[in-house]
Amino acid sequence: QVQLVESGGDFVQPGGSLRLACVASGRFFMTSTMAWYRQVPGKQRELVASLTRAGTPTYADSVKGRFTISRDNSLYTSTLQMRSLEPDDTAVYYCNADIWLTRSTVENYWGQGTQVTVSS
Repeated sequence: QVQLVESGGDFVQPGGSLRLACVASGRFFMTSTMAWYRQVPGKQRELVASLTRAGTPTYADSVKGRFTISRDNSLYTSTLQMRSLEPDDTAVYYCNADIWLTRSTVENYWGQGTQVTVSS
């Protein structure tokens, strides 16, 4: 089956940087839009950044200029480079992707999440 696996979450001081990675595995035709969301306890999951297969990015206002999303279509991976991290960036970060299982069937998948903690 198809899985998304994230890595890279860690504890970092304010102003620091982290790089999150997500890889899609399993049997599928291709990946479409890949995105990163985050969630803190008691709040809704929110979109951080997304990137279409063609390379068009979208960012939440709170991370513009600090975070960069990228992808490698041949390796089925997505990366979120986070810089100038702030305590408000503390959350569980989730990878999300639309994956074409066949040429006519697309489904949405979530990873298991990776914890990012920004604190002094």
